[in-house]
Amino acid sequence: MNGLTAAEPADLTRSDYERIRQLVYREAGINLGDEKMQLVRARLGKRVRNGGFRSFREYYESVERDSSGEELCALLDAISTNTTHLFREPRHFHILREAIHRWTSDPGWLRRNPVLRVWSAGCSSGEEPHSIAMAAYDALRGHPQVELRILATDLSTRMLQKARTGLYEPHRLGTVPAELRQHYFRIVEHQGERMARLSDELQRCITFARFNLMTANFPFRHGFHVIFCRNVMIYFDRPTQQGLVTRLAGQLLESGLLVIGHSESLNLIKHPLEYVEPTVYRKVSAS
Repeated sequence: MNGLTAAEPADLTRSDYERIRQLVYREAGINLGDEKMQLVRARLGKRVRNGGFRSFREYYESVERDSSGEELCALLDAISTNTTHLFREPRHFHILREAIHRWTSDPGWLRRNPVLRVWSAGCSSGEEPHSIAMAAYDALRGHPQVELRILATDLSTRMLQKARTGLYEPHRLGTVPAELRQHYFRIVEHQGERMARLSDELQRCITFARFNLMTANFPFRHGFHVIFCRNVMIYFDRPTQQGLVTRLAGQLLESGLLVIGHSESLNLIKHPLEYVEPTVYRKVSAS
């Protein structure tokens, strides 16, 4: 054993890193690149030590053998970066409200669309779908006949568990517009702490689910009026981006919007969408 103990596993080797890197790419589409070895060492080291593995290779082999997929999910949770806040990139929520006002001003659209569907793809700990819920629900106030349904998906079960609570430290509400903060949050006592909780009426609009964007055929029965897929593609290489954008475009209803992050672009990707403004694209009629 070379004197190694479970608390002192062998260091991450280049060959082990390559195995882990290929696994992450195959399962999640995340392209770690040659320079992320230290990140993998730091983020997986705790799981290797706590699991009593003698090496990263042994840990990797246990992930491959785990037919339940639970350890793979934990590995991807550890590797994924989850950084966000409420109303991040506020222009996007203004665009969402404008689109809803435009659609609902058309009697024909109202007849054809009893439900407004929005997908937050890569929802992390819930800030994005909670912000979408506030902006969209508020924009629909004059149209109670239109039901709001938001699908919020992520690869990380840990982030989804946090998102489902709808709870925030009160100081984190500073980025929420004052009128929305007043309408849609209330202060509650949670595990001995003062927390802000998103209103039940908005939480009922959101369905959280684990979903891998690398799934070849998306299983959704209904199309979406708006898809937020922000700061997800920055981790993907060009072929993976191409495939994802094609699948996302296929889920949009006519005149539906795809919203991506400000560090992302579709300039070098073939797609059937119409450019609206930086980071926003529209599904146009096939005719």
